[in-house]
Amino acid sequence: MNIKTRDIILVALFTALMTVGAFVRIPFPYVPLTFQPFFCALAGLILGPKLGTLSQVIYVAAGLAGIPVFTQGSGPLYVLKPSFGYLIGFITAAYVIGKMCEKLNAMKFHNILISLVCGLFAIYLAGVPYSYLISRFYLGNQSTTLWYIAVSSILFFIKDLVLYIIVAAVTYKILPVLRNAGLLGHLAK
Repeated sequence: MNIKTRDIILVALFTALMTVGAFVRIPFPYVPLTFQPFFCALAGLILGPKLGTLSQVIYVAAGLAGIPVFTQGSGPLYVLKPSFGYLIGFITAAYVIGKMCEKLNAMKFHNILISLVCGLFAIYLAGVPYSYLISRFYLGNQSTTLWYIAVSSILFFIKDLVLYIIVAAVTYKILPVLRNAGLLGHLAK
């Protein structure tokens, strides 16, 4: 992959936006309500699968290295927090969203929304089971069930789905402008 200076700046920008999204939060049990899914979606849509994923990998790596970018601390032991699975999901989601936008005609609203919803499922497919496994087997919370965590995640999923509909509406208008300006190499004409 030939990375240009502009690409490095955009990857750094989306890594920083993920940090901002982590600290714009409302505390809830297990997983705080944050705007990280919003910025993850934009990374996949605007940067594409490779650079979008890279921005998420750098974000997670920075947190694991001890830089305080996560909602509940940082450092390598963060992998033992129930919310870490969602961070893995962000990496996967950025790739899925970017790749699906490449495969589909990402200039159509419904295709953008399909890409986003698939990315959202990637986040929750990683986050919910991870949260259960850590809560149950590492933290020893015997009352934790996969059903409870899945049901409690529904509110977050609905919030993220509404947010992704807004993202789809906004990017539906913005992506053609960015593409015409030559800023979306992954969605070239």
